[in-house]
Amino acid sequence: MLRKTRLEKRKLRVRKNITGTVEKPRLSVFRSNKYIYCQLIDDVTGKTLAAASSDSKELEGKAKKDAAFETGKLLAERAKEAKIKLAVFDRNGYQYAGRVQRLAEGVREGGITL
Repeated sequence: MLRKTRLEKRKLRVRKNITGTVEKPRLSVFRSNKYIYCQLIDDVTGKTLAAASSDSKELEGKAKKDAAFETGKLLAERAKEAKIKLAVFDRNGYQYAGRVQRLAEGVREGGITL
C-alpha cells in the first residue's frame, strides 16, 4: 500500500469525527519535511479564521521542533486577536508526536484550550 493512501485513510478516519464552528474552530496541521503550517478553520462557512507557519523570517534558523512550538504560540496570539479561546485539534492523519505535539503545546501555552 502506498504511503499517500495510508495517510489519506488516517486523515479521513480522524476527520469524520471532527468539525469546526465559529465558537470552536478546527485547528488543522500540515507538516512538510521542512516547515509546519497550521490554521483555524470554521467548517460551517469554510473560512480560515487565523493561520501561522514556520517559514516566516522570525523563525528562520531554529530547530524544527522549536519552530513548531513558536508557530503554535504565534497562532494562539492571532486567535486571541480574533477572540477565539477554544479549538478542536485536527492532527490531519499525522502521529501526535514530535513537531505536531510541540505545535499543540505551543498553542496551549499561548492560552488556547484544545
